[in-house]
Amino acid sequence: MSGPRLLLIDGDGIGPEIVAATREVLAAASDKFGLGLAFETAVIGFDALRTEGATISEATIEAARNADGIVLGPVSHNDYPPASEGGLNPSGVLRKRLDLFANIRPAATRPFLPHPSSTGFDLITVRENTEGFYADRSMHAGPGEIMPDPDMALAIRKITRTACRRIAEAAFDLAATRPARHVTAVHKANVLRLSDGVFLEECRKLAEANPAIHYDEVLVDAMAAYLVRDASRYDVIVTTNMYGDILSDLAAELSGSLGLAASLNAGTDHAMAQAQHGSAPDIAGKGLANPASLIGSAAMLLDWLGQRRADGALATAAAAIGQALDAGLSDPATRTPDLGGSATTAEMTQAVIAAL
Repeated sequence: MSGPRLLLIDGDGIGPEIVAATREVLAAASDKFGLGLAFETAVIGFDALRTEGATISEATIEAARNADGIVLGPVSHNDYPPASEGGLNPSGVLRKRLDLFANIRPAATRPFLPHPSSTGFDLITVRENTEGFYADRSMHAGPGEIMPDPDMALAIRKITRTACRRIAEAAFDLAATRPARHVTAVHKANVLRLSDGVFLEECRKLAEANPAIHYDEVLVDAMAAYLVRDASRYDVIVTTNMYGDILSDLAAELSGSLGLAASLNAGTDHAMAQAQHGSAPDIAGKGLANPASLIGSAAMLLDWLGQRRADGALATAAAAIGQALDAGLSDPATRTPDLGGSATTAEMTQAVIAAL
């Protein structure tokens, strides 16, 4: 079997810098572990808008569909023009078109990095990725937000049994591989009785089918408080799109920094590595960008590919990148300024490669 073909997409702001850093680490891992990785590129964001009239083209979507895996740089979608003028959110488009229904977001404290959490913890948020309140992916046609008149705006929240069932399956499958074997479903069914009710019904079915895994349920507002109080109580958190987006950012910041937050968007046939943070245009081009989140995300992508291909070398390389990333982060001299260090993006990248 030939090595995986990875599509690298720069994005906006610091995207080109951290995608380049991630490519260097992946290339080094490919050489060390004999992975045979092949790299292709595509353009999105403002560059694509200028040259193609849209922030993501059909050609790029097809390139992503045909690749074995995707590494997506952050995008400045809040600054794009309206979708009618080509300002699509490339991340949302790819999640929807490739059916990347599970957004896997780990957050863990590191003993050598300061963190605001009162306890050390290691948890993963499993977030449904294709529906909910997100206007760019919850409808087959048209947006999920409408304005009947200038003084009224309505948002449509779509929750389906199919989506709830498969995200619950992803969470229980993941929990079965972890020592704590614990799934927590986060919801607001005391208010959103029908939609979150469907979500909980599907989670409970999976809990009944997996008696060896501890299962509990927590209201989303309480969960925000509990994470701050003692995040070590939790292992795998499964929830709907918006709750997962918010709680995973909270968990990442409690672990030390959103700049450390890796993320994988996975479906049945496709997966995309994507940093959890934004495009940080204020530091773009200055060599200050922290590449840790995207490098960690790329390691998750290799692990996903290793499981899919039953290829132990890919899984070994993924683990090695994670260990090398920790080695680079353990020394203040090889951390970027956002983590209290003095290293440039390139210096931190080279430290990770050296640790491989």
